[in-house]
Amino acid sequence: MTTIQMIQHSEQPTAGVREQVPMTELPGFFSRAYRDTLAALRAQGVHPTGAPFGKYYGRPGAVVDVEAGFPVAAAIAPAGNVVSGTLPAGTVVEATHTGPYDTMTDTYAELDRYFSDAKLTSGSVMWESYLSGPDAEPDPTKWRTEICWPVDRD
Repeated sequence: MTTIQMIQHSEQPTAGVREQVPMTELPGFFSRAYRDTLAALRAQGVHPTGAPFGKYYGRPGAVVDVEAGFPVAAAIAPAGNVVSGTLPAGTVVEATHTGPYDTMTDTYAELDRYFSDAKLTSGSVMWESYLSGPDAEPDPTKWRTEICWPVDRD
């Protein structure tokens, strides 16, 4: 069972790369986006302020509109394909998924049930913060991903 809670999220400046990517190509996109973002941050003397993220614009299908990068303290200057962005402020439903990425659909199903049971509408944008993953933890059952899904207040 996943712990799900509603929190108030402050706007968080980010730096990252946004593209339309086939789902089958997401691992390569994330690798490239993180590499490019870290290079741009390094060139500007900026350090990430938190875990890498993936921000999804709309529900993923065969192709997903996705942004990947890092939270930062303030907006950066654009550098090639790396641009400033934000993780939005507002009421967010948050869940921490533990396990491999290919089982995250279970956590998303729990989030859908949470929204439905609470009679809330999920926003069109959501993001995942990769608290631990394959770079630091070889055991996929120990990977931790924080999923944040804003509540649509319209």
